[in-house]
Amino acid sequence: MAGLQQKQLATLVGLDSSHISLIEKGKRKPSVGTLERLCHALEIPSHLFMLLGAEKNDLNVGAPAQVQRAAESLAHLLFENASESPGRRPGKTSRKRA
Repeated sequence: MAGLQQKQLATLVGLDSSHISLIEKGKRKPSVGTLERLCHALEIPSHLFMLLGAEKNDLNVGAPAQVQRAAESLAHLLFENASESPGRRPGKTSRKRA
């Protein structure tokens, strides 16, 4: 959604791109510090970041799929606005995105 390749995000956060890949696949749980750095690098509030990472069974609401869609829509809006700002450079198109 942010338009960054895993390697670009890893560089911004100070991690290896393979570590980012493991986090995305759910094979590695990031520390609180890593989560904070990811949020900062992606320019996204931590509470929205956590909502985007939530599984349907993590959400204690009547329609978790609707909450997930709403969170994804908000993230798209945030990233779209951030990519238009002068300090933000969207990444190149890639199959592996963070």
